[in-house]
Amino acid sequence: MTLVDAMTSSTDDDVPFNRNFPLQPGVVDEVVPGVRRVLCNNPSPFTFTGTVSYIVGRGKVAIVDPGPDDEAHAKALLDAVKGETVTHILVTHTHRDHSPNVARIKAATGATVYAEGPHRNSRAAYASETRSSESGGDWDFRPDATVKDGDIIEGEGWRLEAIATPGHTANHMAFAWPEKKLIFIGDHVMGWSTSIVAPPDGSMVDYMASLEKLTARGEQLYFSGHGPEIPDAVRYVKFLIRHRKAREASILHRLGKGEADIPTIVRASYIGIDPRLMTAAGYSVLAHLEDMVARGVVETDGDPVIGGTYRLAGGVLG
Repeated sequence: MTLVDAMTSSTDDDVPFNRNFPLQPGVVDEVVPGVRRVLCNNPSPFTFTGTVSYIVGRGKVAIVDPGPDDEAHAKALLDAVKGETVTHILVTHTHRDHSPNVARIKAATGATVYAEGPHRNSRAAYASETRSSESGGDWDFRPDATVKDGDIIEGEGWRLEAIATPGHTANHMAFAWPEKKLIFIGDHVMGWSTSIVAPPDGSMVDYMASLEKLTARGEQLYFSGHGPEIPDAVRYVKFLIRHRKAREASILHRLGKGEADIPTIVRASYIGIDPRLMTAAGYSVLAHLEDMVARGVVETDGDPVIGGTYRLAGGVLG
């Protein structure tokens, strides 16, 4: 789940987004040896051109993120592996544009489903909160096998390492193929835009820690849940870290002019935003504010929630 061009502001200028992704739905594209991808026809302001599913290996294969509840996409994936055996289904996270099609693929193949666990929020919801995220969680999802950070999942001719990357969701898990120096990064890192972090579903503290974690790894090619592959990936992650810090500075700058609610901060930080994306931008701002309230940099009355009003803590300069 990500933000589109209309959400770009001055703080995005240091991020080299790539929105060139001509892949058509249902077409099987072998992007590198041993990795095929198939695009689902579910474009939206949040999914870009749609969800990308990946097929790992040849002969006995894994499918990463079978996508939304979409019969045509399930058929395209199964057609792509005709004559092969699907032994594993891997799920990076449980938003409804990534995991519901697991049921169809499992029913057709009998493959074992691997994921960090069922959907859950990053923190307990406050009494005043009525929604968890823009995309919505797949609360019915249950993996056959739970995966933790550092676990190895192996198949015929491939070996993947699980990397816990919470932040976009609490159960977000990336899968590295170290021998090929690549990572199936899910929605944690996008080449075409930034990822939404929407409390209580997501956590900015966790998200930033996961970005920092990735900078210590050697893989330089990322395959995302939406949009094109990301080369020179560690450098790109460092761009994203700087971008998030600039977003925080922009919020503090606005609060330096006086207390404000989240829509006011969004208008100041996201210049010329598409009105359809105001809610999503507001939740990303909330994620930053939640972090800053916890650190004592920003204050609010009561819990830090989407409808709150925020001000700089005593003595903090904007």
